[in-house]
Amino acid sequence: SSVQVARRHPSSLQQPLGAPAADIARMRVLSLAALGFLPAQASFLASETSINPIRKVVNLLQQMQAKVTEEGEKEKALYDKFMCYCKHGAGDLQQSISSADTKITQLGSDIEEASSKKAQAESDLKQHQVDRDAAIKAMQEATGIREKEAAAYAKYKAEHGANAAAMEKAIKALEKGMAGGFLQTHAADVLRKMAQGSNDVGSDDRQTLLSFLSGSSEYAPQSGQITGILKQMLDEMHAGYADATKTEEDAIAAHAELMEAKTKEKNLASQAIEVKLAKVGELGVSIAQMKNDLGDTGEALEADKKFSDNLKEDCDKKAKEWEERKATRAQ
Repeated sequence: SSVQVARRHPSSLQQPLGAPAADIARMRVLSLAALGFLPAQASFLASETSINPIRKVVNLLQQMQAKVTEEGEKEKALYDKFMCYCKHGAGDLQQSISSADTKITQLGSDIEEASSKKAQAESDLKQHQVDRDAAIKAMQEATGIREKEAAAYAKYKAEHGANAAAMEKAIKALEKGMAGGFLQTHAADVLRKMAQGSNDVGSDDRQTLLSFLSGSSEYAPQSGQITGILKQMLDEMHAGYADATKTEEDAIAAHAELMEAKTKEKNLASQAIEVKLAKVGELGVSIAQMKNDLGDTGEALEADKKFSDNLKEDCDKKAKEWEERKATRAQ
C-alpha cells in the first residue's frame, strides 16, 4: 500500500521543498498515483482524461522532468557566472586596492614635495618684494640728493655769473681809467659783497680791494694793482666754477648710472615677483587637487576593502548554498 511504500522510502516524503525539491516531490506523488499506490490521486487523474490516463501522467512527468532539468541548467549557469566573478572580480578588486595604496603613498609624497616648493616660492617672493622695494627706495633717495645737488649748483652758477660779470666790468672800467664811474654802479656793490665774503682772497688784497671799492680818499692805489687783484680773483672764480661744473656733470652721470642699475633691479624683481606669484598659485591649486584626490582615493580604498570582505563572505555563502542544492537535486 501507499503507507507501506512511504515507510520503506521515508526520504521520498521528507525532501526539502525548495523550487526543485517541490517539483521532485510532485513527480514522486504522481508516480505513486500512476502505479496504484495512491488511489485517490490516480482517481483524480483518471477523471481528468478518459483516454490512456497512465500515458497522460507519464507525459506530464516527462515535461516536469525536462522543466526541472532546464531550470537546473539555468541555475547552474548563473552560479558559474557568479563564481567566475568571485574568482576574477576578487583579483581585480585586490589589484584596485593595491593600486590605491600605492597612489595614496605617492600622493602623500607629492603633496609634501609640492608644499615644500610652495613654501620656498613664497620665501623667494618675499625676498623679491624686499629687493624691489629697496631698489625703489634707493632711486627715490638718489633722486632727492640729486635734486638738492642740482639746486645748489644752480645757485652757485647764478652767483658765479653775477660775480664774474661784476669783475669783468670793474676790470674794463679800470683799464679805461673810468674807476670813479664804476664805483657808482650795481656791479661795484656786487663786487664789494663778494670781496667781503670770499675766502679765496688774502687779507691784504681784500683790504686793498675794499678800500678801492669804498672810494676812500685815504687810499689811492695804482689802477694796475687793483686790476691784477680782480683778474686773479676772476681766474680763481672760473677755476672754481669749472671744478663745480665737472662735479655737477659727474654727479649727473653717477645718478643716471645709479638710476639705470636700480631700474633694472626693480624690473628684474618685478618679473621675478610675477613668476613666483604664478608659481605659488599653481602649486596651491595642485596641492588642493592632490588633497582632494587623496581624500577620494582613501574613500574608494575603504569602500573596496569593505566590498572585498563582503564579496568573500557572499561567495563562500553562495558556494555552500549551491552544494546543498546539488545534494537536494541528486536525491
